[in-house]
Amino acid sequence: MATLYDRFVLPVMLKCACSSPGIMKQRAKIVPLASGRVLELGIGMGLNLALYDADKVQSVTGVDPAAALRDIAVAAPRDPRLTVFVEDGTAEALPFENGSFDCVVCTFTLCSVHTPAAALSEARRALKPGGRFLYCEHGLAPDAEVAKWQRRIEPVWKRIAGGCHLTRPITTAIAAAGFSITRQDSMYIPKAPRFAGWSEWGEATP
Repeated sequence: MATLYDRFVLPVMLKCACSSPGIMKQRAKIVPLASGRVLELGIGMGLNLALYDADKVQSVTGVDPAAALRDIAVAAPRDPRLTVFVEDGTAEALPFENGSFDCVVCTFTLCSVHTPAAALSEARRALKPGGRFLYCEHGLAPDAEVAKWQRRIEPVWKRIAGGCHLTRPITTAIAAAGFSITRQDSMYIPKAPRFAGWSEWGEATP
C-alpha cells in the first residue's frame, strides 16, 4: 500500500526533478522520433506526452505501477490528436502480447524498475520484428570519482527518490539484453548534480 509520502510528497519531488529544463531537453532528443504504435515504459506523470509527433504516432500506451502518477498522466498536456492509453502495470511483466508495438520509449525509467534486465527483456518481447527501442536514461558515470560518490549517495537517494538508483549501467545493459545499439550519445546534463547527471540516450533494435 502506498504511504502518504508516496502519494503526496514523492509526486511533487519527481515533477520538480523530472520536468527540469535539462531533463526535458533530454526527453526532446528521443520522444519525437517515436512512430506507429508506441509503448512507453514507466509513463509516470506523462511528461513525454507533449513531445510525441501526432503525425507519426498511431497511439501511445503507457504503463506505470503508481496510481498517483497515472492519474496525473491521464490529464497531462498532449496534442489532442494523440490517442493515449494509461494502464496499471510494471515494466518487468507487461500485459501485452508478443510483437504488439512498433516502438518502445524508455526515459528515466530503468533507474527505478526493480529488475532492469527483466524490463528490457519484456520490451524486446513486446516489440515487433524490426521495431525500435528509444531510450534516454541517467546512470553510472564513466568517471571514477563521480562513480565513487554515486555509490556513497545511492542508499539514501533510493529512499527519498522513489527507488531511483544512481549506479545502474545504461547502454551496456541494453546491449546485454539482446538489443543492437544503432545510435548512442552521452553527456553530463548541464546544471544537474554530477552524481545524478550522467545521461545516455539512443536507439536500439531487437
